[in-house]
Amino acid sequence: MELRKIKGLGEKNEQLLNSLNINSIEDLLEYYPYRYIEYKINDINDVQEGQNIIVIGKIDSMPLVRRFKARLNSLNFRLYTSGKIVNTIIYNRAFMQRNLTPGKEVTVIGKYDQKKNTIVASNILLSPIKEGTIESKYHLTSGITNKQITKYIDEALNMNISVEDYVPSKYNEQYEFLAKNEAINNIHKPLDIKSLKQAKLKLIYEELFKFMFKINYLKYVNTRENIKDAKKVDIVDLQNFLGSLPFELTADQQKAVENIHKDLTSTNRMNRLLCGDVGSGKTIVGVIAMYESFLAGYQSALMAPTEILATQHFKNIKNLLTNTGVKVALLLGSTKKKEKEEIYEKLENGEIDLLIGTHAIISDKVKFKNLGLVITDEQHRFGVNQRNSLRNKGNLPDILYMSATPIPRTYALTIYGDMDISLIKTKPAGRKEIKTIIKSDNDIKDILYMMLEEIKNGHQVYAVTPLIEEDEETETNVMTVTNLKEKLESAFNHKIEVGLLHGKLDKEEKEKVMEDFKEGKIKVLVSTTVIEVGVDVKNATMMVIFNAERFGLATLHQLRGRIGRNSLDSTCVLVGPKTDNARLKVLEESNDGFYITEKDFEMRREGDLFGTKQSGDMSFKIADIQRDFKILMRVKADSEEFFEENIQNGFKNDEIYYKIIDEIKSLD
Repeated sequence: MELRKIKGLGEKNEQLLNSLNINSIEDLLEYYPYRYIEYKINDINDVQEGQNIIVIGKIDSMPLVRRFKARLNSLNFRLYTSGKIVNTIIYNRAFMQRNLTPGKEVTVIGKYDQKKNTIVASNILLSPIKEGTIESKYHLTSGITNKQITKYIDEALNMNISVEDYVPSKYNEQYEFLAKNEAINNIHKPLDIKSLKQAKLKLIYEELFKFMFKINYLKYVNTRENIKDAKKVDIVDLQNFLGSLPFELTADQQKAVENIHKDLTSTNRMNRLLCGDVGSGKTIVGVIAMYESFLAGYQSALMAPTEILATQHFKNIKNLLTNTGVKVALLLGSTKKKEKEEIYEKLENGEIDLLIGTHAIISDKVKFKNLGLVITDEQHRFGVNQRNSLRNKGNLPDILYMSATPIPRTYALTIYGDMDISLIKTKPAGRKEIKTIIKSDNDIKDILYMMLEEIKNGHQVYAVTPLIEEDEETETNVMTVTNLKEKLESAFNHKIEVGLLHGKLDKEEKEKVMEDFKEGKIKVLVSTTVIEVGVDVKNATMMVIFNAERFGLATLHQLRGRIGRNSLDSTCVLVGPKTDNARLKVLEESNDGFYITEKDFEMRREGDLFGTKQSGDMSFKIADIQRDFKILMRVKADSEEFFEENIQNGFKNDEIYYKIIDEIKSLD
């Protein structure tokens, strides 16, 4: 149903919702909160120093605004609560001044400084809130607020639209799940913790069931339609290429190369996951596979999730394949139309042997003469449908997926149940272990001196922070990239070149920044997680990650992998609150991504109901395949049982599953 049928939703906000992949009322109903706030009211007389609190009180003075410099201000007033006058300050909320009049009763959320008798607020609600109220928080985009999204969702809920339930009735009854509509209502507007848990359990199970159904279907198709022509590879040419490499393959790399060679030269279509830790050398294994495909007379395609990574692959692989006769091309969404048309033509007539690009490769206009091998890098960033689309552009091409997310084997066998798996754990010779240090926000001077020391030694530094820009959800202690850049420039007296990189920059800006960083013109690169995957600057020997507590362990490990890509000593500094040290210490004690993932499993367990959702390997709306691993294992068994019971009759009794199958078939 169209979004415009929601009362009060205009064209501008419809476009903003579209940017969040909300294109219908059904999408809006399934745009689940990523965290919740349960309001437990405190008595100011009972709270401790530095405690996070929620108090209700009356404004006792006219609020005053102080402006420091561009984009930074504070709002100050006195608050009367529980028989006590408390100073209250909130940053970057000057616009609230007109609504905060003396005598008005408000709810203040923040941290109490007992010595100064001051609440440093992170948010102020313009009315008193009831004890135990649960507020839903949604991921936002610039221009739309949590209040607006909540309003639109309330309107959608009131329309009583029937949403499809993908959980078979037998499992709904077996586990006594809520009805889908009731779960949708409770996930957005939970009355209490119990109703919220029930809603989450139902919706997590449903999302994982739908995912595992797709895996089962792909596995079923693969076992029936996996016979292809064996590739004939000249072993002498292959050995000559391997001998020409400027380094020796590790034992794990050699084993992976051997497995892939067997797959390519057999009549069974390869469907393999190459999983390796950051810096383990997966790319060269992929290059060898593509060279084998070339020797056998076939074309290859390599798809990467970002233009930065695709461009880097293009440059590195083209260099590795110098003098081999392999013709390599790069296709991006931003590639100019005339150049695209030329690539399309050359691909179709066989003048291009290897195409590297982003999801632009999936376009219907991309047609190969003889596609024999498809590789998707960082494949966990592509959905099942995207993974399946490129493989259909040739006559049963072999498929190789690459992921730098270390995955325990039992876990991998579940979520990648339709694939064979090769693991690379050993790192290339000459790579030093990255030293990881935990610092608190109060250690900023020490951190700046460490950064300056690296720069004086001729090296470069990454400075990473979670947010691009502020919005109404921004907490006062969370740094944006713009603010961090300004602070670092000021700290270094504008004598050190500081660059800025984030996802909202256009292609030319990103390329210019990365080129300047690679060439050493930029000494400190301030960035979001856009650099998490693939960016490779060997002279970068230090990374400082601010607000490290807001990242998952896997993401922190991925980020850390951007340094230490040489024989130089490298240091990663995790800056966060002291309360998060137990989790961050896992990174301090180990550089082994597989160990870190195992510890992440142990520590997260059921997950934090009210904490920030840390996404798993797939783009799920509510499920997290690490946090919800026990549910996933139950779903795996149930989905396999359901699939076996119904595949022979074509799901005649459950036609809703044809919609899932059609999603996959539509990409053929």
